[in-house]
Amino acid sequence: MNHDHNHHHHTGAGTTLILATGLTLLFAGVEAGVGLWAGSLALVADAGHMVNDAAALALAAVAAWLARRPPTLRHSYGMGRAEFIAALINSLGLLALVAWLTVTAVERLQAPQPVQGAAVSTTAAIGLAINLLVAWLLVRGEKNLNTRAALLHVIGDLLGSVAALLSGLVIYFTGWMPIDPLLSLAIGALILVSSLRLLREALHGLMEGAPFELDPEAVGQALAGVPGVASVHDLHVWSVKAGEPLLSAHLVVQDIARWETVLETSHTLLAERFAIYHATLQPEPMTRTVHWRAPPVHDHD
Repeated sequence: MNHDHNHHHHTGAGTTLILATGLTLLFAGVEAGVGLWAGSLALVADAGHMVNDAAALALAAVAAWLARRPPTLRHSYGMGRAEFIAALINSLGLLALVAWLTVTAVERLQAPQPVQGAAVSTTAAIGLAINLLVAWLLVRGEKNLNTRAALLHVIGDLLGSVAALLSGLVIYFTGWMPIDPLLSLAIGALILVSSLRLLREALHGLMEGAPFELDPEAVGQALAGVPGVASVHDLHVWSVKAGEPLLSAHLVVQDIARWETVLETSHTLLAERFAIYHATLQPEPMTRTVHWRAPPVHDHD
């Protein structure tokens, strides 16, 4: 039942991401064209961010499709790790965009160029509306690393549209051209923060780190407290895809004849307290060095 539920969610996530990709890419072309014609770096930056968003959303949609494919003999865990790979590519793309924005903005500050304020503000306002719609679609969808990564892109681009709109209005009413590259740098700073956070999560997942929302110490202590368990060692917690942690551990049991009961109780505890539904537990006699020991009430050494 758990696999069917996840399949349904990933299908919904994939459809939402495809729709969001289409909307983002469609307007990015419009915004880029107007930005180049109007001479606005802020608008071109926002358009570049939207193109990057479209690539991010497309990668997320492909990753969602791969993640719902069934396991095979060659890929016994399935293709869920595609979500981490997509998030890694997205974050690196964002960092490249930040580098381009920074260099170009500094050049514009040294040699300001004329900007068509009215065209910039009008186009940015439409872009803002598009970004709000895409963000709404993603918020209503499934929450996983991919959709969160895509939402980070869109929120950053939404703020970029606000900056471009502000740039156009300032130039239209005051004629102060440096506002355009200055706000481009502000857009770059926003993108940098989100991309570094996303990069950290992607690398953590690819390196099979324990999910941030889980405390392995607490999991080990909880397993050591199961009646019939003397201690726990060789505990590993990781995830193949976001939101689906996996666990393996060796349980030193007081009476090997009671293993079936201990195993059932341990699986129930992991599912109910930590949302871990995929666990491999190995029983061992009470002769091993341990990391977690059962509370005194269960210790019959």
